Amino acid sequence: MPLNPRTSLVRVMEDFSPALLDLVHGSPEPTDEVGGVVIHDPGDEVTYPPRAIVLGVGVYGTEEITRLLRELGLHGAAALVVRGPVERDEALAAAAAASGVVLISLTQGASWSQLTELLRTLLTEGDIGDPGVESLGGVPSGDLFALANAVATLLDAPITIEDRRQRILAFSGRQDEADQARVATILARRVPDGYLRILESRGVFSELYRSDRPVHIAPATIEEGETALPRVAVAVRAGDEFLGSVWAAVEEPLTPDREQAFQDAAKLVALHLLRHRAGADAQNRLRADLVSTVLEGGMGAADALDRLGLVEEPTVVMAMGLRGQRGDHAHLAAERQRLTSALGIHLNAVQPRSALALLGDVAYAIVPVPADPEAGQERAVQIAANFVERAGKRSQVVIGIGSVATDPSALSRSRTRADRALRVLMSGPGDRNDQSGQSAQHSRHGQSDQPDESGRSRRRVASIGDVYIDALLLDLRDMAAVQGDELLGPVARLVEYDARHRSHLVETLRAWLDAFGDVVAASASVFVHPNTFRYRIRRAAEVARVDLRDPATRFALMLRLRLMRPSDVQG
Repeated sequence: MPLNPRTSLVRVMEDFSPALLDLVHGSPEPTDEVGGVVIHDPGDEVTYPPRAIVLGVGVYGTEEITRLLRELGLHGAAALVVRGPVERDEALAAAAAASGVVLISLTQGASWSQLTELLRTLLTEGDIGDPGVESLGGVPSGDLFALANAVATLLDAPITIEDRRQRILAFSGRQDEADQARVATILARRVPDGYLRILESRGVFSELYRSDRPVHIAPATIEEGETALPRVAVAVRAGDEFLGSVWAAVEEPLTPDREQAFQDAAKLVALHLLRHRAGADAQNRLRADLVSTVLEGGMGAADALDRLGLVEEPTVVMAMGLRGQRGDHAHLAAERQRLTSALGIHLNAVQPRSALALLGDVAYAIVPVPADPEAGQERAVQIAANFVERAGKRSQVVIGIGSVATDPSALSRSRTRADRALRVLMSGPGDRNDQSGQSAQHSRHGQSDQPDESGRSRRRVASIGDVYIDALLLDLRDMAAVQGDELLGPVARLVEYDARHRSHLVETLRAWLDAFGDVVAASASVFVHPNTFRYRIRRAAEVARVDLRDPATRFALMLRLRLMRPSDVQG
């Protein structure tokens, strides 16, 4: 998706300085468009879009910053942001000048994740529609930061625009003129809990919800000796719907004219919030349509992939789902949406050109990777494994990865293979999920596993190559179900015998086959004495009427046992 053409590095500094960012070295050019936000990771291969703002998380010291500035200059980055304070020495100034990369510091106490979200909010404003033509009240449609600055000029006071949960959507300049509470709000991107409790105890929010007029609020302080400015807040509504509020930190009461202007400005803010929300919804729908078209293949796939900006490079499809999907449908839908948004943020950090959409119950991502099939799959597995690790052990998220596609026509096949890998991950723990050979492959790719209820390790990320045999068995099971095949032959006789006599012949045969006929190992796996196990395996051969010395018979029995469903066992 194209970024807002109005968004330059100068615009970023105007909106976020000095509350969050300070210019250290270099001179932003007003004509330079910012191409995206990337988190620098020294241990990973990072793709940099042109004119990117690079967040140097964990980058400290003149030598390390200088080295990174030179590296980013080769990638055509616009700016490097590091944690402040930063020493303003000649070596850094020379490196910034030589590389053409502007050096910026992030205020102490500010969160990298909050800065990332704010920057991406600013960079994507105006993605839908033509921001150069469409405007509301003289402000580009949906540009909340420009609107906050306009209202601040109108009232001669720093402004914040907040949603219904007192989270910061946008803020004006001049925040350094406000008080400690406002600074804490900007850094946290939401009103701190301590101030919220004070405002709630005073009934401020109740008055704000029911009033159309600006609400005047006395200074609120938490710590002894803290200074604070009064506030004036006004509700933002669309009809009966409460959309949020606008807050001004004022040194003196508003004049009647400014109070009326503030009330009128709230109506304009409502239009922008609605436009901003509609634009985000439209963008998500458009992106989902493009991703769906690409994954379905056909004549429109190449054009859709071109509109996503991915037509000229190898890609792979990731399919993300939730394992153990039980419970309230609304809760599951919200959880899928939350995890999809989180995956989007993760992909933007490591592969900014990725395309992501939630289609039904599965989130699909089209991710650029190296052209070599093995290297491409390893890269995709690494990206997915890092995400599920960050999602936490309590999360039930699993990700299947398809094959590397070097042209648009191969993406539908990559999607099919990603679906097959995802299905294996979503299936029960008995489908070869604890085999030692595959566990070794997990370790090689750096995948994170998750124990199931029995304590066995269950994989959470897998490429189709890692789980091909499991996927093939599931395909065979589906084929048998479609053909209406019931449990027949030797295994059916064993199941019937076990149900009638409460015996364990099916379990015995499975253990013996899994151990390649090693009675000692097989008996230990089912906690039975070897002599008892030998008797049971002879009895199993008699009941099933088979010759276990025949290789073809053993293979057929092993395959049929693998295809059994839990419901096939009656007792």
